Amino acid sequence: MALLEVEHVSVRFGGVQALDDVSLTLNRGEILGLIGPNGAGKTTLFNCLSGVQRPTSGRVRFEGRSVDGLKPNRRARLGLARTFQNLQLFSDLTVLENLMVPVDAFSPRGLVADGLRLPRARIEERRADERARAVLHFLGIGSLATTPAGGLPVGLQRRVELGRALCLRPKLLLLDEPAAGLDAGETAGLAALLSRVRERFSTSMLLVDHDMALVMRACEHIYVLDYGRVIASGAPSVVRDDSRVVQAYLGRGAA
Repeated sequence: MALLEVEHVSVRFGGVQALDDVSLTLNRGEILGLIGPNGAGKTTLFNCLSGVQRPTSGRVRFEGRSVDGLKPNRRARLGLARTFQNLQLFSDLTVLENLMVPVDAFSPRGLVADGLRLPRARIEERRADERARAVLHFLGIGSLATTPAGGLPVGLQRRVELGRALCLRPKLLLLDEPAAGLDAGETAGLAALLSRVRERFSTSMLLVDHDMALVMRACEHIYVLDYGRVIASGAPSVVRDDSRVVQAYLGRGAA
């Protein structure tokens, strides 16, 4: 059964057609790639999936149900989490505290329980701490738990942001340029890490990145956007050799 279904989604901003009749399917357990030149509509599509942008037309289904009209927090509760191209960490909080934030945000305890330090509040806080530490250990950054997140190198900040998303226990993880700012070695490590994340957390992923080495290595299937339309889809080897994809990236002469 498909986990995510995008059906004929279009988005228009005034006279600009950002997405034009885009359809794609992501199956459970799949790492799906989404690539395209700058301005192709990748971020707009991500915004539609996460609930930040409402499509002009079309439909988005998650686990067989329409999520049209649901706000980002409601989609997160359903199991749809996202990382961002521009890091969105709480720089003054520690690494551990950054990972505890999403667990606390969806905790069943209330303000009264927190304010009075009732047993339920203490139990939920301990649960958030344990989950966050387990994810940090999995990501290999447990030793950084008490370090302010804002002082870390970009590569480690990327891992912290990934860990924060994983603390939501997502069924689908939307990864927006996770290799941005990483060197070749860090990118290779990220590709291996994403495979381990899928196995450990049973998480499906939709990956947007300009680093073709990462996309080709991590994804089983790739969709290519250009000027808001899907121009190609298929296995990495098929997409890589598609003349339409070469033309979109390098121009007609190269194709």
